[in-house]
Amino acid sequence: MNPVAGADFERWSAQQLDRVEQALSQWVLADAPAGLGNAMRYAVLDGGKRLRPLLVLAASKAVGGQPQAALRAACAVELIHAYSLVHDDMPCMDNDVLRRGKPTVHVAFGEAQALLAGDALQALAFELLTPDADEVAPAVQARLCALLARAAGYAGMAGGQAIDLASVGRPLDEAQLRTMHLAKTGALLKASVVMGAACGAPDAKAQATLAQYGDAIGLAFQVVDDILDVTADSATLGKTAGKDASHDKPTYVSLLGLEASRAQARALLAQAHAALDASGLADTAALHALADRVIHRSC
Repeated sequence: MNPVAGADFERWSAQQLDRVEQALSQWVLADAPAGLGNAMRYAVLDGGKRLRPLLVLAASKAVGGQPQAALRAACAVELIHAYSLVHDDMPCMDNDVLRRGKPTVHVAFGEAQALLAGDALQALAFELLTPDADEVAPAVQARLCALLARAAGYAGMAGGQAIDLASVGRPLDEAQLRTMHLAKTGALLKASVVMGAACGAPDAKAQATLAQYGDAIGLAFQVVDDILDVTADSATLGKTAGKDASHDKPTYVSLLGLEASRAQARALLAQAHAALDASGLADTAALHALADRVIHRSC
């Protein structure tokens, strides 16, 4: 990307992040009963890369999607992501104490409140996708709900986490590891792209290539995550470094080695760019830039 395009993307990204942050603050209310709202807001606001919302908004931009539908979809995906982190960090799962540079929700609010906060964030995601007003067409609402539910459920994120927990201390081959990560991490990232596209009316070719792009960056994100787990420190990551190795979890680095994992990430980046180039869409600069951001991130 040339410097002008890079500056344009950074400006666009900052504007979209501000929109998402304001919308999340408006929609995740503090007045839920018995302090639940405070735990929900703690889990969602003022932290995170917001990659998934940006993917929604960039994909919608590429297909000329309806802005309000895209904003609601962007926030809904982030709520599902936040809920998954709250539950993943709990003692019955990964038992982590640090997330986004601060104590995890169960540490700050207790396990029961963390469980309820995650449940409430998940429900709120679908509430956002089904507004009472006429701002989002009913058919679009239904499509967005279906895409998000499938990505978050047994065939996606939850199923991938189940495989992950069942694989502790067990060797996986590359195909098995790929299957796990395409579900656990990749499904929600891919859904972000496809949901953004669903806010417009892309042709079949554009839909297929955007899905391919989503698959590539979804897997690339996890490969880079595995690399950072062994090369970065906790302060940089905002979460506990070296956690996968200490829990004896299979990763790309443990299976392929560090340099081969880096090569895998570069190959997936090339696949993502190629998919966009084949899409026939004119306005894919933001999606190209987000793919680069996934690979070259340091946290």
